[in-house]
Amino acid sequence: MSTPRFLTLPPGVRSTSIETAAGSFAALEALPVSGVPERWPALLVPGLTGSKEDFIAVLQTLAQSGRRVIAIDMRGQFETSGPDDPSAYTCAALGNDVDLLAQAIGEGEPVHLVGHSFGGLVTREAVIDGRTKFASYTLMSSGPAAIVGPRERAGRAMLRELPELGMEQLWHSRMEPEALAAGVPDEIVSFLRKRLFSNSPAGMVTMTREVLSAPDRCGELTQVEVPVLVLYGEHDDGWPPSMQSEMALRLNADCVVVPGSVHSPAVEAPETTAAALVRFWNAAEARSRG
Repeated sequence: MSTPRFLTLPPGVRSTSIETAAGSFAALEALPVSGVPERWPALLVPGLTGSKEDFIAVLQTLAQSGRRVIAIDMRGQFETSGPDDPSAYTCAALGNDVDLLAQAIGEGEPVHLVGHSFGGLVTREAVIDGRTKFASYTLMSSGPAAIVGPRERAGRAMLRELPELGMEQLWHSRMEPEALAAGVPDEIVSFLRKRLFSNSPAGMVTMTREVLSAPDRCGELTQVEVPVLVLYGEHDDGWPPSMQSEMALRLNADCVVVPGSVHSPAVEAPETTAAALVRFWNAAEARSRG
């Protein structure tokens, strides 16, 4: 569970919503100080138990590179509503949402796309199957297929418990104790509780099934002409760092290992993460325009 370290929006960052053909999506929008973006925009997509707030610490820095930067809640996450229909929460369905969001944000311009963790599995659907031509694509702490290791075990436990016990028990038995043991401040614990209970239960179950069963689509991704960055923490406890490094080789992608970070580089090492994204985005634009 990505846990933001603060919730106060920095200067130049505001809450908003993005309207698409698939509905409205809650978002955080960051703009340059000048208010006039000179470079292509970026769209940031969170992980399974996350939200747009997971990117708060990097939004201002990313926008100061001259871009409009948008972080969203996916369908059924936190402040974006979603139906009770499980089919709305497959990677393919959520990927179609990302494709529509990119079209709305880009307004004819290419968009830099970032997917964190499960958001990486969702965003690659948009890159492979969508209509948008992306300026670049970043897989952040994500993997080539279904998640493995301790987070896989946690996901399978959640699938067993959630339908029977509900969100309340999931919070009290697992998520709250983990947050308190980690010394998370009371304000942030309250936010994590509110976020969890705002999620669609059908969405949580379906998205968990998706992250536990996702196929390997690296071969298809290599057929898409888009610059790719694989970025992850050196101590990632989701997909192992070795697996993500191998994925980068398979994708002929740039690769950045964030020192000291675990599974949420945008939270744990925001300046290093933002600097790596800006370098990659600038280089991708230079190649495209050159």
